[in-house]
Amino acid sequence: MTERIGRLIVATALAAGVLTSCGTVGEDGRAAVRATPSGRTIPFDLYTHCGIDEARLGSTYFEAETPLSDGSGNPPAGWGNPTQHGTMTLKSEREAVFTDKAGHEVHFRARPGASAFKRLCS
Repeated sequence: MTERIGRLIVATALAAGVLTSCGTVGEDGRAAVRATPSGRTIPFDLYTHCGIDEARLGSTYFEAETPLSDGSGNPPAGWGNPTQHGTMTLKSEREAVFTDKAGHEVHFRARPGASAFKRLCS
């Protein structure tokens, strides 16, 4: 039963856009979520509303090696808005790769020490 609860908590975190390869339930019943390198590919909804620039994986903030936009702060043609469903693979503590069925591939690098996204948009 505890394993099923743990899986449910991890699935909920993933649906919120958090990549985790290690999810456990603490004594308080809350999920202890952190991004750890695993090479494992999991479903991921990438936030694209303001262009493809950043992603949060667990408690680590990543930035796209090559940010993508239409030049007006929107995702480029062919991308969903406000999100693009695909998969995220955490290659190492510092590198992640987003891919989708449309053939998009975006490489991300960690921003050490970051505790929030660089910019907020509406």
